[in-house]
This record gives sequence, structure tokens and C-alpha cells, in this order.
Amino acid sequence: MGLFDKFKSKTDKEAENININENIILAPMTGEAKNIKDCQDPVFAQELVGKGTMIIPNEGKLYSPVDGTISMLADTGHAVGITSSSGLEILIHVGLDTVELAGEPFNIKASKDQKINAGDLLLEFDIAKIEASGKSIESPVIITNPDGYEINVLKTGAVNHGDELIEIR
Repeated sequence: MGLFDKFKSKTDKEAENININENIILAPMTGEAKNIKDCQDPVFAQELVGKGTMIIPNEGKLYSPVDGTISMLADTGHAVGITSSSGLEILIHVGLDTVELAGEPFNIKASKDQKINAGDLLLEFDIAKIEASGKSIESPVIITNPDGYEINVLKTGAVNHGDELIEIR
């Protein structure tokens, strides 16, 4: 605590926390975080869509990793685009080639243009159905507008939704 912190108003302190949190993307699902370059899909592995990481989920729930707005929600539920309150554009793609499943394993809990907070449940999905269809459950978490930012993956290995996953500078 700095010398003048006791004189700051509550809103000043809240604003400080918001600024800190805007630089962090939380894990949107529970599972195992891996290097995006190890993704089976070359478009994600070569970072052609953007920079980030991927998670192999072990729980069929997708939560918002940031405060913001849902800017894109695939009708099939396999992909969600979020614009964070600080302007980051985040794509979360549940599984690979899961668009071909025509929405079968997905239960959408949110809607396009909805304001969301970090930790809000956005969709549920059936991991067993995705795997039974022969699709990979590798789920990229990508910053699609990375130019001008330094993107650091903070965690690989076991993650719980809500863990700090990516730092943006």
C-alpha cells in the first residue's frame, strides 16, 4: 500500500483493479492448457488466426474469460467471439472441425451482443459426443487482434476455469 492509498476513493481503487484485470485473460474452461503450436489444426498452430493457447477440456462448460460483449456466436455453438472491455478480440473454438456436428453437442447459454462478465457461463458441451464423432476436443483460445500487444501465456498444464491464462501488454 502506497502512502496516499488511504486517501483514494473506492472508485479510484476499483478503476485500478479494472485496469489490472483488463490485461489478463482467464481460462475459459477446465482442462489442460497446451502450446497452440501443438494444435492439430495448422491454421491455429501457425497462428494464422491470432496468438494464444489451447485447452483440452475435461469439463463441458465454457465461461467468459473477460468482461466484454459477445461479438460472434456460431449458430452451432462451436465458436464464440468476445470483444473485451479493453478492445481485445478473443476467439474460443470448442474442438476442431466441430462446426460439422451441426450444434448437436452444444447447449448455448448466451447470445450475440450480450454484455458479459468474466466467469459467466456461455455454453455447455458434451465432450463424449465430440470425441465419439471423431473430432478433436483441442480448444483454441486466440487473441485475433494481436498487433501492438505482447501476448504471454501464463500457464500450461492443468487449469481451472477462472485461472489467469494469458497476459496482454
